[in-house]
Amino acid sequence: MRDVEIGSDMIRLGQFLKLADLIDTGGEAKILIASGDVRVNGEVDIRRGRQLHPGDVVEVQGRTARVVP
Repeated sequence: MRDVEIGSDMIRLGQFLKLADLIDTGGEAKILIASGDVRVNGEVDIRRGRQLHPGDVVEVQGRTARVVP
């Protein structure tokens, strides 16, 4: 698992996937999230605009990143 600093108290899921280098493009994020391939804190989430906060863990395609302030 990799810790990824966000520099604030919140970031949207689609933005975090790119920041954490879990995906290459925003289009890829949209597809993966809509297809249920992204988990937040162990649960599938299909909301690209979901707000993530420090401590949240995101997993996609076997790669994991944790949100840190």
